[in-house]
Amino acid sequence: MKIAIPVANGLLNLHFGHCKSFALLDVDLDNKQITARTDIDAPPHEPGLLPAWLGEKSVDLVITGGMGQKAKQLFEAQSIKVVVGAPSETPEALVQSYMGGTLVSGANACDH
Repeated sequence: MKIAIPVANGLLNLHFGHCKSFALLDVDLDNKQITARTDIDAPPHEPGLLPAWLGEKSVDLVITGGMGQKAKQLFEAQSIKVVVGAPSETPEALVQSYMGGTLVSGANACDH
């Protein structure tokens, strides 16, 4: 499984669509381990671009602080699951919490 997390200064960036980079983490769900991390620069902001772009990178899940409804629908169309309302933590901490079933998500920071 590949998980994408928008990052700024090493932590989750709460505003998904305007982030400058993503951490892409490969995980082994059976062993609950992160097997690789790659950081990539995001393309220039353009509505509707990120779902297809991350889909091309074989992303299965996005963990973010906030995302608009239209973006969530576009990710669903790419068969990419989205978890919104995540706290501003390191990508590794978020993924470990997700794999352990302890990721607590709050309000969608961008629900507009």
